[in-house]
Amino acid sequence: MTKIKVKEESSPVCSNLIHWSQFVHKTGISPYRLAELVDMGWVHYVCTQNDNYLFPHSEIFRVQKLVRICKDFELSTLAGMIIVDLVDRVEQLEKKIKQLQALT
Repeated sequence: MTKIKVKEESSPVCSNLIHWSQFVHKTGISPYRLAELVDMGWVHYVCTQNDNYLFPHSEIFRVQKLVRICKDFELSTLAGMIIVDLVDRVEQLEKKIKQLQALT
């Protein structure tokens, strides 16, 4: 007697990740520059088994800020990354201050 395994179907998983080409299109960044950010570890991503890079939607706005700052102020990628990181840090600290003020 042969045992038959029934494969259960599952619903498609809603993903918050987008493919490399979509990310390049939505952010306006060049593929070369995106590769540079990936190599530096500045952009969060997931690498699939097929070596496809998937990026969270939350990274779109961050990279758009970087592109805009570098273009507007004629900065290198590294300088723009430092500025974006500092602005993000200031925003986080402002949120913490508001939370602490709400407690008092």
